[in-house]
Amino acid sequence: MSQLENKTFDQKITRRDLIKVFGATAVAGTGIFGASSKAFAKNAQHVVVLGGGVGGSTFAKYLRFADPDVKITIIEQYPEYITCLRSNDVIVGMHTLDELTFNLDTIKSKYNVNVVIDKVIGADYDKKTVRTEKGETFSYDKLVVSPGIDFKFEDYEGYDAEMAEGKFPHAYKAGPQTLELRRQLLAVPKGGTAIIAPPQNPFRCPPGPYERASFFAEHFKKHNPTAKLIVLDPKDRFTKDGPFKKAWERLYGYKTDNALIEWVSGSDGGRVVRLDAENMMVETDGGDYKADLINIIPNQRAGVLAQKIGLTNDSGWCPIERNTMESSLHKDVYVLGDSSIADAMPKSGYSANSQAKVCARAVADTLKGEQPGTAIYSNVCYSLAGENYGVSIAAIYEVRDGLIQPKGESAGVSPITDKVTQPILEAVYQKNWQREFVKDVFS
Repeated sequence: MSQLENKTFDQKITRRDLIKVFGATAVAGTGIFGASSKAFAKNAQHVVVLGGGVGGSTFAKYLRFADPDVKITIIEQYPEYITCLRSNDVIVGMHTLDELTFNLDTIKSKYNVNVVIDKVIGADYDKKTVRTEKGETFSYDKLVVSPGIDFKFEDYEGYDAEMAEGKFPHAYKAGPQTLELRRQLLAVPKGGTAIIAPPQNPFRCPPGPYERASFFAEHFKKHNPTAKLIVLDPKDRFTKDGPFKKAWERLYGYKTDNALIEWVSGSDGGRVVRLDAENMMVETDGGDYKADLINIIPNQRAGVLAQKIGLTNDSGWCPIERNTMESSLHKDVYVLGDSSIADAMPKSGYSANSQAKVCARAVADTLKGEQPGTAIYSNVCYSLAGENYGVSIAAIYEVRDGLIQPKGESAGVSPITDKVTQPILEAVYQKNWQREFVKDVFS
């Protein structure tokens, strides 16, 4: 019995409890059901997974644990996947992209999953088929879609996807843009200015822009102490803003005359509405800002695939049944991760991993003609406000009143204390957590 199972849910579950169970091992459970490498009968039920990132890979692995006889196929556009987890580290030279790059080889061989590298271009929900760019058609009994995010460049006059691949990378999908943003950070002149413009809610990895801002400030502190970062935010609050701002005060002089970082809230005119690329300037609700580096992280919506195959509603995201992750729009289709409307759950890699495990159990139960159980989800998110200064947030979620909501008093962020060792330990936990998390997903 786990440490959490020893507690009844009418007792308070502390953030420390969550970190012990979920943060240290994202995952205990890889030997619960037992995998199979046998060939499948011709009449075996077939589950097709679109997307081999965190959500899709976790789902395939855990469905195999739950059902050794089902046939599983992952269709993934790219042969390698670069995690967004720790991609901010790459920008400041703490990691390389190679260290964040994974493939589906282990999922394929160890868990007997058919892997197809191809691009899905359409779905027929009546015939229960999907079509790929190479001309193949796959029939399914259940379809699981983990499509990630897309960007709303139209919300910013003067900014588009082509510019993001060039001089103005958002770097919110890890890859070449990450390296370009690193190059630009290193090129900020002495006494120069950088701008980070976070998106409006909801968006992938809510702490991500603020971890990036922290890393920019730390880089300036070490290598360019007369430079400055300005965060132009459309929001008045952000995830973990209490411990982040305390870290900025302690490390970067936040709210002092010599601050390395300035945060402009939405109420103070921080929302960026226009990019003047020629003059390296952004226009906000509160005025114009000129900078040597401009990093706009655009507003977001469900991934292009989700839009293309009709899984989104007017919000731009994918409505789901909360206990199973099944699409509210199409029967026998499930949506995982960032694209889903998961209420209080953040759009994080850990959320996608947790949703995938619940969905795998629900799909396995349904294929056997059984009623899926009640869903319990979890999220643990570590961020760094400096190389050795960590902050975290964690929660357990239940379906209550038709929504995914924190259970009891399980939710919590890093407390602000005078203990010097606390943020140092949180940073150590973050690094250990990330290593264990990617093992749970890809190995």
